[in-house]
Amino acid sequence: MQSPELRDTLHRAARVFHWAEDPEPPPFDWIPEGNLKVGVDLGTAYLTVAVLDDQNQPLTGEYQFAQVARDGLVVDFVGAVDLVKEMKDQIERRIGRELTHAASGYPPGVPRAEVQSTAHVVEAAGLICTDLVDEPSAANALVALENGVIVDVGGGTTGIAVVKNGQVVYTADEATGGTHFSLVIAGAHDIPFEDAERRKIDPAQQPTLFPVIKPVLEKVASIVARHIEGFQVPAITLVGGTSAFYRAAEVIEEYTGIPAWVPDYPALVTPIGMAMQNNPLDTFD
Repeated sequence: MQSPELRDTLHRAARVFHWAEDPEPPPFDWIPEGNLKVGVDLGTAYLTVAVLDDQNQPLTGEYQFAQVARDGLVVDFVGAVDLVKEMKDQIERRIGRELTHAASGYPPGVPRAEVQSTAHVVEAAGLICTDLVDEPSAANALVALENGVIVDVGGGTTGIAVVKNGQVVYTADEATGGTHFSLVIAGAHDIPFEDAERRKIDPAQQPTLFPVIKPVLEKVASIVARHIEGFQVPAITLVGGTSAFYRAAEVIEEYTGIPAWVPDYPALVTPIGMAMQNNPLDTFD
């Protein structure tokens, strides 16, 4: 179900995006030209700044563990601004030019005031916020479904976008995501949350953790099943870092009876989709 174009874009992003704990990559030996598109994803567990060229191809990016937002709500405004500004500065040093505009996103159903606070974080970090888009719709900007459903399993929520004839016709989200996975692991193994988070994202440990996590995956599946009831859905596309968990698509498919699949590097889909919405000629209001 993954197109060659989608696969190439995600594999390129995985190569050029920089994880904050890794050594800083060398600066570019050229200065990118044209309008750069920037997406800022303030996730519950991870913060990502994605930079695309004017052809929507990944140029560079930064991502790191951060707990400055929860379920789409900014809970540490100063911390969020500081991190986004630091990541912006690192990218600017790397590429040799300034970033001026960015788009961001939010889980469906977040109150307007909280959506505005996300824009305020982006602008306080030195970027003009050009757009805010709900997360599953942002994901579909990259995945480009014609018909089906995008399920963005984030750190705090599961967001859903039903797509018909290339248009998003329904969105929703509910509180269940990767943070809940980590809490279950921490409780089952009597370990700190941070250790549970590290175990959760380690592919080698996921088969052992699967029996503990399966009920949470089934909870995600039940959320999806409830919200797509009444729609003709040929397939379910799972994105967000949590969807990469061992046998996640299998559990969703078994529960809903609908084919489910996960693209490569699913954690990068939504931030890239946000960046694709970044038109420097626009201004979010």
